Amino acid sequence: MSGKVYLIGAGPGDPELLTRKAWRLIQSADAVLHDELVSPEILALVPPFARVFSVGKRCRRRAVTQEEINTLMVACAQSGLTVVRLKGGDPLIFGRSGEELDALREAEVKFEIVPGVTAACAAAAAARIPLTDRRFASELVFVPGQLASGKSTQAAWERLSPNATVVVYMPGADYARVSAQLVEAGLNPETPCLIVSCASMPEEQRLLTTLEGLPEVSAGPSPSLLIVGAVAALGSGAPGKPVHNAFIESFSVGHVWCDVRRTPWHRKEKGLPCLLAGEEGKTRDWGK
Repeated sequence: MSGKVYLIGAGPGDPELLTRKAWRLIQSADAVLHDELVSPEILALVPPFARVFSVGKRCRRRAVTQEEINTLMVACAQSGLTVVRLKGGDPLIFGRSGEELDALREAEVKFEIVPGVTAACAAAAAARIPLTDRRFASELVFVPGQLASGKSTQAAWERLSPNATVVVYMPGADYARVSAQLVEAGLNPETPCLIVSCASMPEEQRLLTTLEGLPEVSAGPSPSLLIVGAVAALGSGAPGKPVHNAFIESFSVGHVWCDVRRTPWHRKEKGLPCLLAGEEGKTRDWGK
């Protein structure tokens, strides 16, 4: 008797962000194939009798090839097992699910997809910012920092709009390269960008800068994600920094000072300069 494969999104790491269906299926799995980014807290939900396989690929280090993952997944299902293929975030966004779905269809294995909270949504929620805003960010673009083939990502970024929020998944540590490609794609060097590391987890970190300042930033804990665009400057700053009475104080994040008494766009509506201030009182009118 053939089993069934469930491709499940494990979300950003916090078990409370799992869907109820994902929680139930993980606890009843006979076999679990999980990516490296699935948190230990979520893996703790796997029943003790289940076979657990770590098949993660990270930073181009591949202990298991994609072909081997496909073969193992199909073999477990054909043995009559209920298989959970557990992926960080949402399984359909930069998760190589297309290749695995092809393998399951070819083997005529039954499967079901259970969506999860993707990293972009988790990072934006952690920063308390929207990913879209009809006033100045009507488009949303997800792009990979690295392509599976190792080819340049420039071709994927040539269609970027200055009115879009651009979310760079897996940006890597070479922020200078990312910044150069985004500027070359037409974005203003003073466009705000927010780096979110370990979204939703206790070790979460956030840093606000601009594309111009991005090359100076050191890589934070992995996994990380980069949000680029007007919405990135709407957040409350670093974790643990309270914001009282809806944006009434200033804070420092990284090497960029942000006046959040009003967002740049609220200040522009009032005819005030829209400032991002750097060291020693240096200022830039980003709103122009």
